[in-house]
Amino acid sequence: MKDMARWAIGIDLGGTAVKVAVIGEKGDVLDHERHETRIDDGPDGIARHLASLSQSMYSRFCGQCGKETFVGIGVGAPGAVHTGTGIVCYPPNLPGWDRYALRDTMLQVLAEEYGLRCPLVLENDANMAACGEAVFGAGQEYDDFMMITMGTGVGGGIVIDRKLYRGTRGTAGEIGFVTVDYRGERVHAGVRGTVESLIGKNGIVAMGVETYRNHPVTAWSESFHGSELKDLSPRTLEKAAHQGDPVALEVWNNVGAILGIGLAGVVALLDIRTFLIGGGVAGAGELIFAPARKQLSASLLPSMRDGIEIVAATLGNLAGVYGAAARCFSFIV
Repeated sequence: MKDMARWAIGIDLGGTAVKVAVIGEKGDVLDHERHETRIDDGPDGIARHLASLSQSMYSRFCGQCGKETFVGIGVGAPGAVHTGTGIVCYPPNLPGWDRYALRDTMLQVLAEEYGLRCPLVLENDANMAACGEAVFGAGQEYDDFMMITMGTGVGGGIVIDRKLYRGTRGTAGEIGFVTVDYRGERVHAGVRGTVESLIGKNGIVAMGVETYRNHPVTAWSESFHGSELKDLSPRTLEKAAHQGDPVALEVWNNVGAILGIGLAGVVALLDIRTFLIGGGVAGAGELIFAPARKQLSASLLPSMRDGIEIVAATLGNLAGVYGAAARCFSFIV
């Protein structure tokens, strides 16, 4: 580690988990941890927890990597993030948050309680994942692409000409809140029929429960019904589909079709042709990608279909922390 150049701490704050890693500028991950998001602690408690995790990582590695080569901390957070002010606004999967000065609160705790003063870059979590893939992952070969994260929620980050496109208020790329069924029953964060309400983690489970209840019994559905469908999850649905269960396959076909409709809107508006799909739910791979490609093509004019690519992201659940480090290194802005 003595020849280590610059290094940074990357943090990915999610509605379920916090991921934190120490990353070198060549993309080497020196260490990473996963912790439960302390939802009940509210924004102040979560900010203090993130500061504590940062200090712990810093104190463990500053001696080995060198204080002088530490460039800072990058944090990806859900919701609308104003990078200039460091304020997070209304993250839908963090209940009780409205407008919160996450960056300044973390910097204050780091300085006053730990004596650590350093740069801190705050960005939307899907934007961070897009940065990670652009610099270290599957996005390296593309100048323009959109990163889609499928997990607890559905997020998106847009890269145009190798730069993040954030929009005027920092909400560009929020494909999870594109409405695809304005009369639908699913409502998330007060908005009806959105991509996230339908194919976020809870939406997929709800779709699975409804689909199994409305179909004849299969070997898999028999086991699910035996547990009153409590065992349904994206992971169990994936396993069932890979073993040929027709009901699970129908669920994933619907998930992919909904995603494809959302992506078609992006193509029509921005003429982006490459989509990187990552996040825990995206581990289902072609179960989602194949029907998404089919629906995407069907939802576009023939003149818009050329060059469309749906590609699996390569950094897995660490895309966000990679991106947070990339932003610290100013590899992408």
